[in-house]
Amino acid sequence: MNEPISAFIQHFIQATSKGTFLKCTLSRTGQSIAPNLKNLYLRPVEIKKQQKIAFTYRYTTKDEVKNHSTEEAVALLENLLGTSFLNADLFTNEQDFTLSFDKKGTPNLQIKPPSNTAAATTQHDRNKNRLLDPKAPWLHLLGITSAKGEVHAHAQDKWRQINKFLEIIGSLLRDKALPKDAEIADMGSGKGYLTFALYDFLCHAMEMQPTVTGIELRPNLVDFCNETAQKAGFTGLKFVAQDINFYNPARLDMLIALHACDTATDLALSKGILHTADIVVVAPCCHKQIRKAMNTQNALSAILHNGILEERQAEIVTDGIRALLLTSKGYQTKVFEFVSSEHTAKNIMITATKGSKHSAKREQEALDQVAALKTEFGIKQHFLEGLL
Repeated sequence: MNEPISAFIQHFIQATSKGTFLKCTLSRTGQSIAPNLKNLYLRPVEIKKQQKIAFTYRYTTKDEVKNHSTEEAVALLENLLGTSFLNADLFTNEQDFTLSFDKKGTPNLQIKPPSNTAAATTQHDRNKNRLLDPKAPWLHLLGITSAKGEVHAHAQDKWRQINKFLEIIGSLLRDKALPKDAEIADMGSGKGYLTFALYDFLCHAMEMQPTVTGIELRPNLVDFCNETAQKAGFTGLKFVAQDINFYNPARLDMLIALHACDTATDLALSKGILHTADIVVVAPCCHKQIRKAMNTQNALSAILHNGILEERQAEIVTDGIRALLLTSKGYQTKVFEFVSSEHTAKNIMITATKGSKHSAKREQEALDQVAALKTEFGIKQHFLEGLL
């Protein structure tokens, strides 16, 4: 066994024996891997007063958990590292260890200060802080759960996406509280998975009485969602068949637009900004406008003749300018990965909360940065600029 692998295994054994082991994550699947297996997660558990290592095998549509003794866990790691998985992160409350393999299969071990110094949790059936009740009738009506409230295998990714979305909303509301009777619009609501989840979460977890409106062009989806809302008893949730360009509410406290295509995201952003919504949440999709408009005037022009690189650069420029334009209008803005790219390729999210303090200098700096980017990439105008 190569020295870095042997050292990683020894650190794992020491951590389990000392009780400092927190978790271990195996990623970057290799050639010798079970079909549809994406990641493997290890954590310490106590079962019938015996210390075990829980292996959670994360597949595309399901999770499988198997419990092993430390000796069995070590043997499994020896077989998996460098073959099935090409990256392993071991977390202890004393140090972190990362074992990675390059293209030639050569291992490298990095040792870092601990990212978490808390004591390990060994409770086997850990209580989950559920943001939604899986037995909620609307989840079954939308085909996410069975009649017994069990998440279908084919809906696991959607279930994770819903819960991640609500975690983000919860965090935003801690920073920027909305009125109890908040007026909220979800532009491009589709089949309404996240719209229903948001309404349920706000009513039950946040104890609000919001009015949530889903705006969708397809009348068949609007009819379906309205019928489902009625069956679920969600009196403050409604859906309308309308172009978001013509939606002009008297009041808008929160604007959501998830996967609105190309400039539809800009239309939604403009509605939120012009109606001074306190919270704006968008997950952009299909960045066509800037890609067609780009005429790069910097060193990147040498590589952007490659279509895939130009596409990715256009996405970065599009969303970067969107974030800066939000900043120029007094918003505190963040851009981050919404869910893992293994679940959806469209995984960037932009969130913005209306700032409590007006900073003319900061807002002008954002506009200057937009102007500089447009010059660098030969862009005449970002679509959102014209809307504002």
